[in-house]
Formats: sequence, structure tokens, C-alpha cells
Amino acid sequence: MGRFLRAAGLTDVGQEREHNEDSYGLLEQFSLFLVADGMGGHRAGDVASQMAIKAVEEFFTTTEKEDITWPFQFDPNLPFSVNRLVTAIQVANSRIYQASLRNNEHQGMGTTTVSMHFVNGLDVCHIAHVGDSRCYRIRDGALELLTLDHSLVNDYLRAAPDLSAEQIAELPRNVITRALGMQDRVLVDVQTHEPKVGDVHLLCSDGLNGMISDEEILQTVVGHAGDVDGAARALVDLANSHGGEDNVTVVLVEVAEE
Repeated sequence: MGRFLRAAGLTDVGQEREHNEDSYGLLEQFSLFLVADGMGGHRAGDVASQMAIKAVEEFFTTTEKEDITWPFQFDPNLPFSVNRLVTAIQVANSRIYQASLRNNEHQGMGTTTVSMHFVNGLDVCHIAHVGDSRCYRIRDGALELLTLDHSLVNDYLRAAPDLSAEQIAELPRNVITRALGMQDRVLVDVQTHEPKVGDVHLLCSDGLNGMISDEEILQTVVGHAGDVDGAARALVDLANSHGGEDNVTVVLVEVAEE
């Protein structure tokens, strides 16, 4: 029996923001799924997040052909599929950075991104991220956070792991230390997993995990087993019912078997 993916995505402006700077992509022809959370004034955040999704899609489309010119150095120690995903994100970074230099209204714009790319007949999954948009996995009734936020809090914890709960609470919560478009080059964190049938992966902007707990995420997804569209809607509604202080975007990808 062959595997297949059930995927759904949803984005919402939330309860307090005037416009939505999040974007997502369900690029099912490539088994590729993305979330981007933009930032910057003058509506530049939505420009950056949309550019990220578009640049990755265009790069994947271009690299279906063999006679391409690779825009960044190919890492011979990594599989082609990892190079392809990381380079696509680096291309997106370069485009956003260059666009921010050309247009005063877009100066300083950037975006986080988190993505999943299934390869080898859906037996392997690469997860790449920059910033604090997250990837969770629900497996066998348990929720696991697979990504580590590129945040000031986590930088402090790495440098001083013995900080007390009171000291941690005093740190600014929403300061990210890495994003697309901030510099001409970006370091992309990438990891590889072996998905199992029944796994549900959740990509989300911090407008979700900043509003609801991990336990609420787990209960909502498990409560909509086999219905990724319903789970996505329920997660967004729950974030909004808890205050909806930010844009909220979710992408759910379930590994199923025919």
C-alpha cells in the first residue's frame, strides 16, 4: 500500500491586528509545505512573507530541470533534496534582502519561515526553519516540538542554562535572532526525520503557540483525527478565542496510507 499526504492550511488576521502579514504554501506537487510570518512597517511584512513562499515555489519549479545554474554553493556532504530545500530558502532570503534595499517602504522587512519537504516516496521528511515559526509532530497521541526558536530567550538559555524561572520571565519574549531578509546571507537549520503513517505535522506562526498551550494543540488535532481541514479551523478559532493578539497561520500535514 502506498502513502499519501492529507494537507490543509489556514491563515487569519486575528483579533487585534489591522492586516495579515502571514503567508503559507501547500505545494503538493512537490510534497512541500511552508509557513512564513512577516515583519516590517508599511505593510512590508506581508510582502516579505509572500515573497518567501513564491521564491521557494519558483526555485523548486526551476530545479525540476537538470540544466540549472545553482545560485549558491552545493554542499556535497548533503543529499540533493536537502541542498534543494536549503538553497530555495537562501534564494528567498536574497530576494527579500535585495527588495528591502531598493524600496524605502520595504526597508527592514523580513520574515520567519518553517517548511517540510517529503521525499523518497514519503519515507523521509526534511524540516527547515529560520526564526520562531514552528514545526510540531503529533505521533501516537503525543505532541513533540521539532524546531528550536531562533529567539533571544533561547540564546540566553544556551549561554546561561542555569537561569532561574524568574530571570527567564524577565527576558523579552518576542525578539527573534534570525529571519529572512535581515542580511544578504542566512543560516538555515535543517533536520531529517522518518515519518510514520498516522503522523500529523503542524507548521505554525507564533500567533498560534503564543495564544494556546501545547496541550490544547494536541487535544484539538487529536479531536479532529482524519480531518486536517477541521483541525486547522479549530486551532485558528481557539487562538482567536484566547485573544488573537497576532496573525495566526497553521498548516497541517497528515501521513496516511491507501
